[in-house]
Amino acid sequence: MKIRIRGNSVRYRLTKTEVATFCQTGHYTETTLFNTQKLVYELRSKKNIAGLQADFVDNTITVFVPEKEADTWADSPKVGFKNEYKLDTGGVLSLLVEKDFVCLDERDEDESDNYPNPLAE
Repeated sequence: MKIRIRGNSVRYRLTKTEVATFCQTGHYTETTLFNTQKLVYELRSKKNIAGLQADFVDNTITVFVPEKEADTWADSPKVGFKNEYKLDTGGVLSLLVEKDFVCLDERDEDESDNYPNPLAE
């Protein structure tokens, strides 16, 4: 799973295997280790929510996906989920979770588990 943070937005991109694992178990987690701490970022399904939500607790970024959407995402043509999550402070956090497509330009990265890019045709 890749994470991109820019300003007040968080985006996750998941490979086929990661999406399948998430849909089967209701969660997927990655960890980045540093000398003194670690950053954990995870995707979790959650009951009784209508759109993506997020939280940051104990060095862990958690993005929540509505459970009803999470169950069928792997087998659907749906690319992902997007939401402007209203914060208690009155601000907004932009959230995006999507399937990771093969890039159109060459990359020095293993993309064998990525989804085929629909623009490649």
